[in-house]
Amino acid sequence: MVSRVDRSAFSEWLWTIDRYMLVGIFILMVSGLVLSLAASPPVAERIGLESFYFVKKQAAFLIPSIALMLGISALSPRYVRRAALLVFCAMLVLLLGTLFFGADIKGARRWISLFGVSIQPSEFIKPALVVIISFLLSEGRKAQGVPGQLISIILFAVVAAMLVAQPDFGQTMLLTIVLFALFFLNGLSWLAIVPLGLLGILGVGAGFTYLPHVRGRIMRFLDPSSGDTYQIDKAIDSFIAGGWLGRGVGEGTVKRILPDSHTDFVFAVAAEEYGIIVCVLLVSVFAFVVLRGLYMATQDQDPFGRLASSGLIVMFGLQSCINMAVNLNLIPAKGMTLPLISSGVSSLMAISLTMGFVLALTRKRPHPRKNPIISVPRAAPAQHA
Repeated sequence: MVSRVDRSAFSEWLWTIDRYMLVGIFILMVSGLVLSLAASPPVAERIGLESFYFVKKQAAFLIPSIALMLGISALSPRYVRRAALLVFCAMLVLLLGTLFFGADIKGARRWISLFGVSIQPSEFIKPALVVIISFLLSEGRKAQGVPGQLISIILFAVVAAMLVAQPDFGQTMLLTIVLFALFFLNGLSWLAIVPLGLLGILGVGAGFTYLPHVRGRIMRFLDPSSGDTYQIDKAIDSFIAGGWLGRGVGEGTVKRILPDSHTDFVFAVAAEEYGIIVCVLLVSVFAFVVLRGLYMATQDQDPFGRLASSGLIVMFGLQSCINMAVNLNLIPAKGMTLPLISSGVSSLMAISLTMGFVLALTRKRPHPRKNPIISVPRAAPAQHA
């Protein structure tokens, strides 16, 4: 057991980190590995890979993901901003590169190969953009003459334009909603938010009009007879077949027929094999992490930390809700992963980066140093008689 009087960097990290949220994140990571073991072997066999290819890949990157999250969580807010800026610049270049050199998968260019590893830059640029916009908005409120809102909108527009060009309408919508949330939390009045909301609605209308795949997904949701709804139908069947307690480990059938059973529809696999009760428990863990994160954000006296951690948690929770809602056919399909649960190196690493930022920004810092790289509170001065 580490003593409270120990002033080492590790001791200070251990006593200032939010251990409740950390435990919730670890539970989700372990659950993701278990569900990868359940859902991915049939997918691997279907495309000619070794049965446990995706499981081994997920397990191999789980340790680096945890290391990334814990390493980021030790940073001070100043260095969180610098790390976010570095990630943003690097991913912006890669995001541009995907439009020209990315692999075309299902009609979209979202992946680029780097040192033999396929990377989805859009996953990494999201948390970095949220942190940067949070800093700009908080500085804009503190200092007159800093056009924080204008620069934030410009940066968002650049990223959104690249995402639409891929095309990746789901991620664009997610970032748009998070941007609205950040502006609202920063004190923007409803009179200003309503016009922005109308612009968002116009964007959806433009996507429906000019992007055939977006129009197809919306029409299939509104009128199932208008197109192929095979994946959604099978996902719904899996919830019915699983019932409350599930069919049993390895007894599910939906994973053998759905091409994305280990990614977008892993929640449906969980429902069929483990039952609705386990799904409710999984949702409860997500809810705990989100609510705990929002609570910790409200305790932060620093406007930047409060805004950034809130925005990151909103993005994490919203993406989780979207994935599960798609599995239940409550909204049109988005092609979005379930954070920390779905198989995928980019998703796992990017969400670990996101939660590392959250853990770093929500740490208790009663007496921060002026310019620390690793945030360590100062020891209290000795009392002399």
